[in-house]
Amino acid sequence: MDAASPTSRRSDRRQTDRATTRWLRFGIPLVLVAVWLAGGAIGGPYFGKVDEVSTNDQASYLPQSAPSTKVNALLPDFLGSDSIPAVVVAQAPSALTDTQKADLTSLADRFGAVSGVTGTVSPPIISDDGRAAQIIVPVSSSASVGDVVGELRAAASDLSDGVQVWVTGPAGFTADLVKGFLGIDGLLLGVALLAVFVILVIVYRSPLLPVLVLLTSMFALCVALLTVWWLAKAGIFVLNGQVQGILFILVIGAATDYALLYTARFREAIGERMPRWAATRAAWRGAFEPILASGGTVIAGLLCLLLSDLATNRALGPIAAIGIVFAMLSALTFLPSLLALFGRAAFWPFVPRHPLGALPDDFTAPVRGFWPRQARFIARRARPIWIIATIVLLAAGVGVTQLRAQGVPSSDLVLGASEARDGQAVLGDHFPAGSGSPVTIVAPQSDLTAVVSRLAAEPGISSVAVVSADSPSGQATATVQGGQLVLVSQGPPAATAPAPTVRDGDVLVYATLTDAADSTAAENVVRTIRADLDTQLGAGTSLVGGTTALDVDANDTAIHDRTEIIPVILGVILLILMLLLRSILAPVLLVLSVVVSFAAALGVSALVFDGVLGFPGADPSVPLYGFVFLVALGVDYNIFLMSRVREESVRHGTRRGILRGFVATGGVITSAGLVLAATFAALGVIPILFLAQIAFIVAFGVLLDTFVVRSLLVPALAYDLGKVIWWPSALWRRGAP
Repeated sequence: MDAASPTSRRSDRRQTDRATTRWLRFGIPLVLVAVWLAGGAIGGPYFGKVDEVSTNDQASYLPQSAPSTKVNALLPDFLGSDSIPAVVVAQAPSALTDTQKADLTSLADRFGAVSGVTGTVSPPIISDDGRAAQIIVPVSSSASVGDVVGELRAAASDLSDGVQVWVTGPAGFTADLVKGFLGIDGLLLGVALLAVFVILVIVYRSPLLPVLVLLTSMFALCVALLTVWWLAKAGIFVLNGQVQGILFILVIGAATDYALLYTARFREAIGERMPRWAATRAAWRGAFEPILASGGTVIAGLLCLLLSDLATNRALGPIAAIGIVFAMLSALTFLPSLLALFGRAAFWPFVPRHPLGALPDDFTAPVRGFWPRQARFIARRARPIWIIATIVLLAAGVGVTQLRAQGVPSSDLVLGASEARDGQAVLGDHFPAGSGSPVTIVAPQSDLTAVVSRLAAEPGISSVAVVSADSPSGQATATVQGGQLVLVSQGPPAATAPAPTVRDGDVLVYATLTDAADSTAAENVVRTIRADLDTQLGAGTSLVGGTTALDVDANDTAIHDRTEIIPVILGVILLILMLLLRSILAPVLLVLSVVVSFAAALGVSALVFDGVLGFPGADPSVPLYGFVFLVALGVDYNIFLMSRVREESVRHGTRRGILRGFVATGGVITSAGLVLAATFAALGVIPILFLAQIAFIVAFGVLLDTFVVRSLLVPALAYDLGKVIWWPSALWRRGAP
């Protein structure tokens, strides 16, 4: 038998190796694409199921140590159920007739039969002027508050004879808030994706490439949402509409940014006539470190929110971090696989046919192209550029003093029409404005007389009642006469004199406010009552809760969070930049640049909110969220720039490397900034005050980072300093100026 020659065996092995390599070049991308398609197919349907695991109950956001949270936990012991009050207010042009009163009584009976209503519905309470009535409807906190309020409003619409009816109170405002978030799954995503698509078509002039980039973002979001949904289902996170909207926008924006960075590297490699697989390897090597560093910086900043005492902030950190992880994975696996399969065709009809990375060596001579000319301008006027840019940013930052971020009334959280807000105004015209949303006080039975005396003496309180199972309405009006406590049944006369309901030695007291429960005046009353009762009875002896107290505790906690978390975020980001750039001075200057940029964005936003849009103020968390996104995402662009600058500086010296890195990244960073600004601006389509403010702050701040900080301030400052920017690394000691 003739044996094969060594030459023949080597030829067979080469053919086998080539076949194996060819299979891997197409097999690996196909497998990765299939994995992401499967993840998207599984995660896609969860867009319509988010409401199953989300909540908009403010009480669930507060720490267990907050007094209002403790009171909420004790309410079922006194009332038999955990409920949120809906206040149904009816108004007639003149005094209510007997027929109209009978209709309202019948309406109250129908309310009791609505699914989700728990406990006793109050009979109609007629106002002193006789023109209005209110009905208190307890809505189970475990029910879908939006659906229950919708049924109450539908039932109330049957009234005729000129009687107008509104559903307001805490349940009414919660329902309006839920309705405001309804556009997140459809409208928000549609607007954001359309804005990104238009920008990418303009930038790349290709019909296919924008689709591939958007697929990268959408599949990252689908898998992220799938993961977050099950974590929320398990009770690990508190998910609400606010966190959901930010997750959607953050993943789309970040994934698109990372995809653009990879695409720019791939386009450079294609322009140098590399085969698609070689171009894929070159692009992946060039994009991996900056994408990893950028995503890691954002994740680290977001995870600092775990230090928050507010559950919604604490949830946003890991939820958004999960989104960033999948954005990075998609940009480093799914998109490279798609581009490896499509190759040059992805850029049709403007396929790169010449090296795009050919950068000028001499920026002192006239150059062609926008970014080379911008680099030449920076080289010639570096010091005036960074000084003027800094002065402009600092001047804009003065507007921060006008930002009113101490909290806003619940009635102003929803932009546009709000039945609950209109009903609250009608309620205030005929009843004490705090009706239906009383202050709730849990105190020892032995101190009840002292508590009632103190509450009755408060000008901001119109009446005091004690929970009493002996009273037909469940409450008894409480007064102190001659030093003795007097309880009088509310509603029909009781068979016996009412006595307070006692649980574990404590009683529950209701205090109706004269001002709207979400007003600043009401908050001041709560603060005063808490301080006086602590002084009179001893700290911690009584607990003050209710809707107003929830607002007070939420605002105080949010202010504490932003004061504590912002310095931590700065320290973490500074440390990451030092490790990435192997320098101390450059990271310090980069962090200072984004802080100044954030102050400028917040200052301009404050002036716009106050003088142009007429907003009533801002939630205390708005500056914290704006800081997290602007600083973390603003550092993104500096990482994209400075990582390329360092790469060029090693080969060409610092000053020339700065200009070359600036030119090489100019287009991609500008495109990424426009995309990110557009995606965050899309939050403005959701009629929620908080999201509208975040949309403007982040969109404006990103544009400021893109066109001022990254395009002028940072490169000019770095060029002016020269190689000292790398102090104390080896590049500072050995590099060219």
